[in-house]
Amino acid sequence: LWWGHRIPVWYVEGGDDTQYFVARSEDEARTKAREALGLAADADVALRQETDVLDTWFSSGLWPFSTVGWPDESDPSYQKYYPTAVMETGHDILFFWVARMMMLGIEMTGKSPFHTIYLHGLVRDESGRKMSKTVGNVVDPLDVVKDYGADPLRYTLVTGTTPGQDVNLSMDRLGASRNFMNKVWQAGKFVLLCLEEVGGAELEAMAGADTMGTDETAALPLAERWIVGRLHALERHVTVQLEKLDFGEAGRALYEFLWNDFADWYVELAKTRTYGHEGAPDAAVTRRVLAYCYERFVRMLHPVMPYATEQLWQALPHTGVSVMTAPWPEPPAEVDAEVDARFEVLQAVVRSMRNARAEYQVAPGKRIPATVVATDAGALADLQAERAALCFLAKLDEGFELAAEAPTDVADDAVRLVVRDGVSVVLPMSGLVDVEKETERLTKQAAKLDKSLGQLEARLSSDFVNKAPAKVVDAAKAEAEEFRAQREQITARLAELAAMAPVSS
Repeated sequence: LWWGHRIPVWYVEGGDDTQYFVARSEDEARTKAREALGLAADADVALRQETDVLDTWFSSGLWPFSTVGWPDESDPSYQKYYPTAVMETGHDILFFWVARMMMLGIEMTGKSPFHTIYLHGLVRDESGRKMSKTVGNVVDPLDVVKDYGADPLRYTLVTGTTPGQDVNLSMDRLGASRNFMNKVWQAGKFVLLCLEEVGGAELEAMAGADTMGTDETAALPLAERWIVGRLHALERHVTVQLEKLDFGEAGRALYEFLWNDFADWYVELAKTRTYGHEGAPDAAVTRRVLAYCYERFVRMLHPVMPYATEQLWQALPHTGVSVMTAPWPEPPAEVDAEVDARFEVLQAVVRSMRNARAEYQVAPGKRIPATVVATDAGALADLQAERAALCFLAKLDEGFELAAEAPTDVADDAVRLVVRDGVSVVLPMSGLVDVEKETERLTKQAAKLDKSLGQLEARLSSDFVNKAPAKVVDAAKAEAEEFRAQREQITARLAELAAMAPVSS
């Protein structure tokens, strides 16, 4: 067994090692030896070949063509696989290996072995140091797979760098990738739950669904039209990024779509359809869109999370044997230009009301009354069509009002939210806050602050100021100022609540 190509140099047995013969074969070397020594053409010359080998990079440089039948260029494997297309390797061996493959390929075959070279970074530890057994910072991928899974490790490496830059492998990022995989899995469970009661004909139609064109999506309800448009935009973007070999950006775009668009918005909104909320669009349409979007998403995610996506795809309505051989999703040529702006109105209204709930510390389960005003007829119609979704997502009272003009009979203490030009929300303060409970809570908080502030002020008025390090004293003073600011806010809020409290007769 030779660990590389044996150097093609021969010496005359028993002769001077300074005299050698370079040849393609032993017979050719023997002929050269006879000529150099002045021997007859049929003289027997004993030769000894050099026992050393060429360095491993020489052998590796032959790899593109030596593995497919070369030097027999008529070999079917050579005809099919040489030259190849893309060479992927680490940037640290550009000159050791890649340059040799290029030179030897062109020299031996007359063809460049590949047209594109993709140089990825090195995997370093989370501090950016090169992994070393001596340093003791080597991360064993088998241990990572055991703790986090193969898919999260693959996704972290793919999305953690741009071409040519190194990857700092941190456990926090691996944990985030595992959380993303769990989110993908949970979204899949919701889709499959929605399909449990679906009959054979409907499932067959989902499995063989073609790409939705503009005419088909235009007939969908607003939310369904929006998510399909977002999916098609994702397909265009991811395809372009993969063709550019920007795998990190492709993976990040898939993450943003699944987490922000599909899971946070459409899945939550779809619950109003599939759970039978009054006034919601047909559940069958929602089921079809859920299956359509999720199955196509899984196909795009498969290159960076192959194991989980194969399992999910097999459980979804599909055609074919494996997601590996399923065709890549191709979006329609037309772009649904207006749907994003229309759906953003609904999103903005929901966000503004969620912010108001957080600001006024409304109990999570409490539904609040509201009047949503949209002066634009189109925006008002869209909000009316998605009334059930708006009520569910913003946790509004089922009797909330949608109006083209702001109400005139509004209490002075009502909260007015300007969502965007032509869209606003009026929230009666009485619907937001339980005055008695909020007053009780703030009074207790004020008492606690008074106690903490009193203790701090007592320390700052004692010898503590002279004896303690300046840094510690400054920290105590800053903390006291923060307590005073919080106390002023609570005092102001208690005054507001007192004004809202009903006057006893």
